Amino acid sequence: MNFLELSIEALVPHRGPMCWLDRLISADSEQVTVEAQVRPEHPLVQPEGVPGWAGIEYMAQAIAVWAGVRAMGRGEPIKPGFLLGSRRYRCECEHFWLGQRFSVQARCELFGDNGLGMFSCRIYDQQREWAVANLSVYEPPDPKAYLETTD
Repeated sequence: MNFLELSIEALVPHRGPMCWLDRLISADSEQVTVEAQVRPEHPLVQPEGVPGWAGIEYMAQAIAVWAGVRAMGRGEPIKPGFLLGSRRYRCECEHFWLGQRFSVQARCELFGDNGLGMFSCRIYDQQREWAVANLSVYEPPDPKAYLETTD
């Protein structure tokens, strides 16, 4: 299957304005690279653009694309995962400006059979590296068990 021909929404559980990525650039068993553009309809947009701290979510969504490609490659459905935390997030800008186009790369450093993973991530364009971080994630075998509420 050629994953590059699929829309991002075919690879992640995010929908509508909560899907911040535009297209898959490359993916393999170790890493993924996606592209995003900051648009006026972004849910966190401010007059200056999207706050720099939102880069963590761009990175998390890139990891979701990696997991989606992995699931589809095994013939499994796309399912939600959870961002557990980040370490050493460094962002070189206060805001990602409107119209800015950048790439987000997530490299799998560790992914256990228990669904826990660690990724080295970065946001960059042709001019510079804008943000870097290590993200911890969890892909439970049954995500619905974590999403259901009890009364």
